[in-house]
Amino acid sequence: MAPSADRQGYWGRPTSTLDWCEENYVASFYIAEFWNTVSNLIMILPPICGAIQTFRDGLEFRYVCSFLGLAAVGVGSWCFHMTLLYEMQLLDELPMIYSTCIFVYCLYECFKQEKSISLFLIALLLIFSVSVTVVYLQWKEPVFHQVMYGALVACLVMRSVFIVTWVYPWLRPLCYTSLGIFLFGFLLWNIDNIFCDTLRASRQTLPSGVGVVTQFHAWWHIFTGLGSYLHILLSLQIRSTYLKYRPNVKFLCGVWPTLHIEPQKTS
Repeated sequence: MAPSADRQGYWGRPTSTLDWCEENYVASFYIAEFWNTVSNLIMILPPICGAIQTFRDGLEFRYVCSFLGLAAVGVGSWCFHMTLLYEMQLLDELPMIYSTCIFVYCLYECFKQEKSISLFLIALLLIFSVSVTVVYLQWKEPVFHQVMYGALVACLVMRSVFIVTWVYPWLRPLCYTSLGIFLFGFLLWNIDNIFCDTLRASRQTLPSGVGVVTQFHAWWHIFTGLGSYLHILLSLQIRSTYLKYRPNVKFLCGVWPTLHIEPQKTS
């Protein structure tokens, strides 16, 4: 993690159990880690738009919750990196568990009758979420949170690969793009942790505009935010295809993917 020799700013001395590789209070007196903060916009604005579009299309509320869950992670991460306070760290990390539980529910219930509810799976995911929360509040070990989050992501990966291998193989490009982008972000996250001293030293010699590119934790936000957003689109396409809707991927401004559900064809 980041060395301790950082500037002091508006929020005072960090109380979080993690302090990332970006130098504190360099870009702004009011934002501890500026680039790690603003990079969360990709996890806030597009998911909110996705939730609105999903609600307008009249799709199941679980998918609105998926988008809003991702947005909640973005807001929590914004607050955490802006302040480096322990309370804000929890606001970042615990929603990661809760939102991924929603993703798991959507993907494992995608081949069920419309508007059906699996009380067993809901209870199982609730027990998991509460257990992780209670343990993490008592045992403030970030590795525990990372392992629990990784277990949920592994469930998503296995289910997604199964579906695009045996059920809807035409969705493989979207599935593997989402997974590849997420894993690339995870790679950058590890580089940022392992080579922090080297990265910080390089920023002292590089022009400021170039040094920003070495803020790999901010890139982690961007790539995992995009990968998670694409996963929700994948989950939506699987579900809407099963229900015999007509999912249609469109690109906002020719760049950003959105999913629109067209009415069923009448015979």
